[in-house]
Amino acid sequence: MQYMLLIYGVPTATPDDKDLGPEQFTDWGDASKALEAEGVLRGGDGLQGVETATTVRVRGGDRLVTDGPFAETKEHLLGYYAIEVPDLDQALTWAARLPNAHWGSVEVRPILTGP
Repeated sequence: MQYMLLIYGVPTATPDDKDLGPEQFTDWGDASKALEAEGVLRGGDGLQGVETATTVRVRGGDRLVTDGPFAETKEHLLGYYAIEVPDLDQALTWAARLPNAHWGSVEVRPILTGP
């Protein structure tokens, strides 16, 4: 089963000192390498900040373009991993291993497949 691990963070959150230092990049690298080593990683990337977002809607045939994210939220989507594991329990285990699970959140959602 394929799952998206949607990585969220709160810009105003106060992470542990370790989360602010260079270790945070090592931790993310270690998480990515572990996903690859287990053969479950299908893709993933970090995202630029919400200030770079543009939202597009089409209403009555007109394209409406708005600077900013779809909705104002307390948490911002920072990135994602797409993984393939046998079940939800394993997806949740991987989500808990991601560094920001300690100061942000990881939303786990199944990926739709075929009709």
